[in-house]
Amino acid sequence: MEYQYPIDPDWTTEEIIDVIKFFEFIEKAYEKGVEREPFLKTYRRFKEIVPGKADEKKICGEFEEISGYSSYRAVKKLKEDSGINIIKMP
Repeated sequence: MEYQYPIDPDWTTEEIIDVIKFFEFIEKAYEKGVEREPFLKTYRRFKEIVPGKADEKKICGEFEEISGYSSYRAVKKLKEDSGINIIKMP
């Protein structure tokens, strides 16, 4: 994709990489589908970096605005479809 991911300048390089990985999983969930467990692991790491709901909503909202992909909907499907191995967004 040809856009910049929303990042916080206070994050470490490792945290920036991990947040970008999370957003890449969101993209892949919409484009071709992703395995549930790696996606869940990446989301849990994202929540360690962005623990607050307000910050999560802001960052994910920025990502949706530039990419068109809803992190909220992808994570909701991830949480609801615990018996499904591949998460694929419509």
